[in-house]
Amino acid sequence: MTETTTTARDAQQQIAEEFAFFSDWTERYQYLIDLGKQLPPFPEDAKTEANRVHGCQSMVWLVPSGDASKMHFDAASDSAIVSGLIALVLRVYSDRPAAEIVATEPEFIQAIGLAKHLSPTRSNGLAAMLAKLKAYAAAALA
Repeated sequence: MTETTTTARDAQQQIAEEFAFFSDWTERYQYLIDLGKQLPPFPEDAKTEANRVHGCQSMVWLVPSGDASKMHFDAASDSAIVSGLIALVLRVYSDRPAAEIVATEPEFIQAIGLAKHLSPTRSNGLAAMLAKLKAYAAAALA
């Protein structure tokens, strides 16, 4: 993983620049898989129904920690490509203030062309993961 950038906007810009290096989607998918392999180990005991993100075809677990001033997320999936999507989402949203998380739209999805290249089930899963993550941030602000 790269170092935490100063803002979610910076992280999204950095992701767009990285994906611009690849000329086709075969390379981009491989990069996504490689990013997913770099996720930190996820504890087996955190793979519970309470931490599961529903709406994903794959199994996805998301665990928040911290408070409104700085929220951290750990996540994992049983799918290689989804793990890569998690890595991107965590770069944009993890270790940031809850207010920034809630206010940040996932523009990187459109910027790198993911919207056109994900299956409908993966798109729904990504949307579900983002919604759950933002809900945790909104709850921290409440």
